[in-house]
Amino acid sequence: MSISTTLEERLTELEVRFAFLEETVVVLNRTVAEHDRVLGHLREEFRRLRSELGVVRSSLSHDPATEPPPPHY
Repeated sequence: MSISTTLEERLTELEVRFAFLEETVVVLNRTVAEHDRVLGHLREEFRRLRSELGVVRSSLSHDPATEPPPPHY
């Protein structure tokens, strides 16, 4: 085996590895973008639910001072 064959084989191996890593980065980038989109949607949904919960809490809670006296008074 000559030195040039060994270098060529090593270069080919590096090119194959690089192509694999490049594809992996593309797939991971898509995954991260999708997760970011889902996370944004979940944050909005959480804000909406917190707002609705505040409305429900305020409608369920009552102030005894504003309640009329019982009929036997």
